[in-house]
Amino acid sequence: MNKLFLCLLFLLPVLLPVYGQSWKPLQQRAQQQQRLASAGQVILLDSTSVSVTPNGSGTFVIQKVILIQNRAGALANRVLKYDYDPLTAFATFHKVNIHRANGEIRSVDVSKTLDYAAPARMIYWGARQIMLELGKLETGDVIEYEIHKKGFTYALLAETSDEERFIPPMRGQFYDIVPFWCDQPTMRKVYQVSIPREKDMQFQFYQGECTSSVRFENDRKVYTFVKTDLQPIQKEPNMVDLYDAAPKLMMSTTPQWKDKSLWFHKTNEDYGSFNPTPEAQEKVNELIRGKKTEMEKIAVLTHWVADNIRYAGITMGKGEGFTLHNTQMNYTDRCGVCKDIAGTLISFLRMAGFEAYPAMTMAGSRVESIPADHFNHCVAVVKLSDGTYMPLDPTWVPFCRELWSSAEQQQNYLPGVPEGSDLCVTPLSAPENHYFRIKATHRLDKNGTLTGKFTLTAEGQSDLNIRKIFTTGWQSDWKNSMESQLLNVSPKAKLLKVDWGKNPKDYQAAPIRITFWYEIPDYAICGKDAMLLIPMTMNGLYNQVRSYLRINTDLPERQYGFKDGCSRLVELDETIQLPKGYRLAESVEDVQKSPVADFEGSIRQEKDKIILHQKLALKKRVYEASEWPDFRKAVNAHKKFGNYLIINK
Repeated sequence: MNKLFLCLLFLLPVLLPVYGQSWKPLQQRAQQQQRLASAGQVILLDSTSVSVTPNGSGTFVIQKVILIQNRAGALANRVLKYDYDPLTAFATFHKVNIHRANGEIRSVDVSKTLDYAAPARMIYWGARQIMLELGKLETGDVIEYEIHKKGFTYALLAETSDEERFIPPMRGQFYDIVPFWCDQPTMRKVYQVSIPREKDMQFQFYQGECTSSVRFENDRKVYTFVKTDLQPIQKEPNMVDLYDAAPKLMMSTTPQWKDKSLWFHKTNEDYGSFNPTPEAQEKVNELIRGKKTEMEKIAVLTHWVADNIRYAGITMGKGEGFTLHNTQMNYTDRCGVCKDIAGTLISFLRMAGFEAYPAMTMAGSRVESIPADHFNHCVAVVKLSDGTYMPLDPTWVPFCRELWSSAEQQQNYLPGVPEGSDLCVTPLSAPENHYFRIKATHRLDKNGTLTGKFTLTAEGQSDLNIRKIFTTGWQSDWKNSMESQLLNVSPKAKLLKVDWGKNPKDYQAAPIRITFWYEIPDYAICGKDAMLLIPMTMNGLYNQVRSYLRINTDLPERQYGFKDGCSRLVELDETIQLPKGYRLAESVEDVQKSPVADFEGSIRQEKDKIILHQKLALKKRVYEASEWPDFRKAVNAHKKFGNYLIINK
């Protein structure tokens, strides 16, 4: 037997409370609850026990008991699966039993476990998945299984012995982030961790409550957390990540984030992640030649790295974690994941004379004050001449006029700087930094044909979205893409001419500007004495830029916070010259003001022209549930301007 698992088995008495058949009462209680009758499966027990060694490595025993209630539940559990990373952990099925409704117990041969490469996309770091087929399951069966695992989550790029690979990078420290939510009804969820008595550990339970206790057992402290009768979260469209909405447990033996920041800095400096190379220095000198200000230099270096280092997550060292690959590897290969792209920028900035360092962040959810490593992304910070640090993210800004993507605003990050840092947060980006403007002038004839032109301009994230066809698409498709925007308005639309400027690929020169000339037969619905038409600027034109339109504003209220793609300013101005003798049936005016969203709009007639004006300002990317009414009012007011206009003769 592997010496690792001899050690693991030795630890089992410390790890596991004796559950025995204690799930039987849970089964009886589950079967008595009418609200669970339609569920395909009920998790009777979901238990994790961890024993932490002085070096921070953890030995885990995962126990799960599942009641099969119908065919759907049987199909969902016909194969047991568990993911692990062989660079830093090892996992195996220790015991699997199937308890039949008639009292028979069938033991599944765990030696038939298969170990496959785990499904992956974009990042291929060798993750594995153990799978065990259970055979035919029947309604009323109970699956009981144990998984034993040893290790942790992340690894350093360093030569290690087989046993040392299970020791966490920040040696001696332990943390865990435990979701206390479920996809299936769960009768009892338990998390227990045993640590050496001399270690101090802080913890907090967020977004809910649980039963918790701390006990002393000989030379160890045992923390236990229990929650019962868990129901699946009723998700809402565009809601924040479940880590920001559902019950979760965070724990860590690291005293404060500054300790992690200092360690992260030292780790990469000791490894030499940002040591210069002659070839890279030559490129830096070429890029900054003629650039006079610090922001000009920072911008040109950030944009070059963002546009030229491809995202490709293949294994490039003895592990993939907190240590950034060095300049030689990154500049030679010109590819990697976020930490390789950020690492290249840090190296470039240092070779240009700046102080620059790596930072960890979490794309998708917030990071709490408990210093548990809730990070999935690496960025950079550069020290400006005024002494402040500026975050940069080359991974998220290819062909973007920003240096830090505002699709990441209101996001926590932890710089690895020599003086140490607390947790930081990226600021809000003002809506006008991401404006989307259309100015249209049309002529409507008595047959309903609309002719005219409109000019579109955009900045920031709006610019990025519109400009993609030029920066990442085939030039032969540029005109077809423009025409498709008009075809979204009407299948009869004809693109007469389009002007996208001299070089729309040059995103750094100026904000995007495109002018369209068009003709749309039968755009208006014509009757004997009236016409109906939808304002063109509200009729499917560049809706992919306006992510807020995909948020369901029919919901009267929300329980959880919600997200949009970015803060944004939308300004639409449209002039329609009417046929002689026609008049707008009704003028419209609306104003909505709030701290999170503003709207002002009007539709009126001046002589023989209809004048439409709209201005919608959405001031955040991430909103609280309490901010939904104000957001909803502003967006709904904007959407109403897409209703049919009645024009009478």
